[in-house]
Amino acid sequence: MSGHGRGSGRGRSRGLEEEHVEHVDERWMASYMDMVTVLMCMFIVLFAMSTVDQAKFLQLKNSLATGFGVVDVGKVDTAKGVVVTKDKANQGEVTGFTKLDLAVAEVADLTAAQKALQDAVDAKGLGQLVQFTIDSRGLTIGLVGSEAFFAPNLANFSPQAEQVLDAIAPVLASNTREVKIEGHADRHGVTLNYPTDWELSSARATAVLRRLVESGGVAQERISAVGFGSARPVADGGDLAAMAQNRRVDVVLLSNQPDDIRALIPSVLDGTATETGVPANGTTTTGAETSVAVTAN
Repeated sequence: MSGHGRGSGRGRSRGLEEEHVEHVDERWMASYMDMVTVLMCMFIVLFAMSTVDQAKFLQLKNSLATGFGVVDVGKVDTAKGVVVTKDKANQGEVTGFTKLDLAVAEVADLTAAQKALQDAVDAKGLGQLVQFTIDSRGLTIGLVGSEAFFAPNLANFSPQAEQVLDAIAPVLASNTREVKIEGHADRHGVTLNYPTDWELSSARATAVLRRLVESGGVAQERISAVGFGSARPVADGGDLAAMAQNRRVDVVLLSNQPDDIRALIPSVLDGTATETGVPANGTTTTGAETSVAVTAN
């Protein structure tokens, strides 16, 4: 009995020692896994630092400053990822950014939208029917006149026009900016189907708006339509080519920046921008006078 008891005691003791030794031998795995995790995080950070987008870095810098309580959050512009303080929101000043920084970021954002729209119409083989212009108003998508869009005295657009609108609609729907549809007509005075050019141009703008909203998914609270009649022609003369150019609709993706920042956009485009808004050559620019066509097909 006692011998058997002693043997059993030694067996239990030996089993505990073996179990204890096995546990000690596996301790290194915890440290090894911690080290591997730290190395992985380090390489991810190094990779991220190797590709820095200046505009996004500025936005991150300001957001981190707000997150750590350096500045109070007043208003967050979710379209741009920019934190605007309450006391400066109405003056167009953003903590951590200069007006020139915001103008440069706005041009970059509008240019990215223009490229997405250009790619969309190019994919349909219709790029030659659309013109793009970036200026102080924002990005203008010009539906080139001619018979490709609207027949004389009519607001019904052609199948080609429907294809163009259906191509650009997803890009406009995913953007948070306001969209303004501007209708124009060549000079008639009194038309066959409408009392004046005002009704004709308004009908064309409304037709485009309905297509973008009802078929394209553009939010109706972000879009509006206006008719300018024949008051704002882009081509002079009464020949057929000039009349076709004036028979048009412009889709404008409006800039959401304050006036003083938007005033810097033309000079940012031509490389003469300064923080004061006066180009290096000493002349003052205005959005209407210095609109720059980024792409014209």
